[in-house]
Amino acid sequence: MAKSLAELEKIVEKLAAIIEAPASLLPTYERSLDGAHPHVEADLAGMWHYVIVERGQELERKATGDLDDLLYWIFANVTFSMAVKYEGKTRVSGQDFRRIMFQKQEELLGKLNENWQRREVEEHRLILEKHPFDDKQF
Repeated sequence: MAKSLAELEKIVEKLAAIIEAPASLLPTYERSLDGAHPHVEADLAGMWHYVIVERGQELERKATGDLDDLLYWIFANVTFSMAVKYEGKTRVSGQDFRRIMFQKQEELLGKLNENWQRREVEEHRLILEKHPFDDKQF
C-alpha cells in the first residue's frame, strides 16, 4: 500500500503501463497543471485528495483514506479519456457514440481491476437510466 505520493506515482505508472495509457493522462502529484488536469494530494491525516482545477478554480475535490478508491478515480478518468479517443477513431454512423465509448472504458478498467470495471458498469447503468441510448440522434 502506498504511504507517500512517490509510492503512489509508481503504482499509477505500473497500472498505466498495463493499458498503455499515455503519461499525459496521468495525474500530477501535489501540484496542479490547471486546465482540468487532475492532481493528487496527501494530507497528514492519511487522506488522499483527488483534485481537478480549471482556470484557477477548484472544480472537484474527492477525499478518501482508501487507496483502492483513489486508484479507481484516477483510472476512471484515464480510461474515459482513452475511450473517447478510441470512439472517435471507430465511430459507427447512426449509433449513439456512448455504446462504443462505455464498452471501451469498461474493457480497459477490467484489465486493471474487475471491481473497478463493475463500478463503472454501474455508473454507466445509472447514466443510461436517465439518458438512454438514442441511436436515431446520431
